[in-house]
Amino acid sequence: MIPAREALERLREGNLRFAANVRSSDAFVSHTRRVELVAGQQPFAIILGCSDSRVPAEIVFDQGLGDLFVIRVAGNIVAPSQVGSVEFSAVRYSTRLVVVLGHSQCGAILATIEELLTPTDSHSHNVRAIVDRIRPSVAGLFATDLRKDSDALVKEAVRANIRASVDHLRHGSQVLEEMIQKEGLLVVGAEYSLETGVVEFFET
Repeated sequence: MIPAREALERLREGNLRFAANVRSSDAFVSHTRRVELVAGQQPFAIILGCSDSRVPAEIVFDQGLGDLFVIRVAGNIVAPSQVGSVEFSAVRYSTRLVVVLGHSQCGAILATIEELLTPTDSHSHNVRAIVDRIRPSVAGLFATDLRKDSDALVKEAVRANIRASVDHLRHGSQVLEEMIQKEGLLVVGAEYSLETGVVEFFET
């Protein structure tokens, strides 16, 4: 088992390599590594990230086959199935780091802001379920001066949504809450910049 802080440092180092366009040879999938993993896995970090095609966790953290337990959903929202997936890896594989990975210019965030500005019935029931989960963390921002600056509003909305997902994982699961208190589980938020390739960790 890799302690949470060590796992976090491994992700930081991997992202620095990615941002500098220097790939680790260990990150490439090899036949030997694939065969080794048939017997089991031991991911050192759980990543709850957005489904955006520009933010594949294994690549932006320069990790290889078997290193990360990745859960992806539009807007990096937390619903029961995502919580269950995090619990599964934390308990079964003793993974001690959970990262909620959002990113700049998130389409789900933009859709939620658009919905708040101009409500519409054009979304399907399923897409609306995503927007409705993001809405509470974003709605309050419209009561601030951010409403006058669309770029700043989007940036802060992305971070507010990440924090909401982190809070949900920390306090919305008895299993995870007990593991945080007793077993060294760490749940942190992070934002990937599409512009620079750098991941900024916060709430650590």
